[in-house]
Amino acid sequence: MKKSLTLLLIALSVSGMFSLSGCKKSGFNVFTIEDDKNFGAQMETEIAATPSEYPLLSPSQYPAAYSYLENIKQQILNGGKLQHASDFSWKLHIIQDDATLNAFCTPGGYIYVYSGLIKYLDNASSLAGVLGHEMAHADQRHSTQQMTKQYGLSVLVSIVEGTTSAGQLAEIAAGLSTLAFSRADETDADTHSVIYLCPTQYRADGAADFFQKIVDEGQPQPPAFLSTHPSPDNRIANIHNEKNTLGCNGSPSSQIEVNDYAAFKASLP
Repeated sequence: MKKSLTLLLIALSVSGMFSLSGCKKSGFNVFTIEDDKNFGAQMETEIAATPSEYPLLSPSQYPAAYSYLENIKQQILNGGKLQHASDFSWKLHIIQDDATLNAFCTPGGYIYVYSGLIKYLDNASSLAGVLGHEMAHADQRHSTQQMTKQYGLSVLVSIVEGTTSAGQLAEIAAGLSTLAFSRADETDADTHSVIYLCPTQYRADGAADFFQKIVDEGQPQPPAFLSTHPSPDNRIANIHNEKNTLGCNGSPSSQIEVNDYAAFKASLP
């Protein structure tokens, strides 16, 4: 089902963290944890095989950059709030594309962050908020929940059992190109980003920073992923409110928050 996985990857890249949100989500999912892991592993293989679309930075060539990201990721995992912290791989990749402000996480916990987003953000908590949000999409299993909802139980059971016809697979492959996280999924990922960061040294509402920067700059041509959505003001407020409700107190030093982050950005090509 290679074509299906490719189209799912495209959908993840387009929607990622940045679809604005708002309603109640359904948690029904016909896929298993092993299915999520297999999807993610196959997608990682496909991404690595298409360097023209996804030019990945080598961890061996940029060890300082990867070490910085790994530290943030590990603090989030060590906070003890993820359901599948020990189930998924939580493997990090940096995509060298300074023109793209995006990040995404596949089923099974393979995390991809674009250099454009890293360089656009201003501090460590902002990036930690992005990672927390993307990890939430995998941890809460939003992608396979959306697949369950879109294609229906009978079709999905036939996939799992290996009895799906070629025509059904083609239809699913075509549908995956439009698969996107729901507004409820985005709200859920925002909320869990705060929950995940609350036990760490980072500001738990760091995920709001990106949206606040867009608002503050008043960009005449906002990024494409925001152009068809309402203002992010409510999303910013919801993230801050969640932090206040949970009573999160993380406040990194200026060295960690700004200085080390500037050095991290400088370590990228």
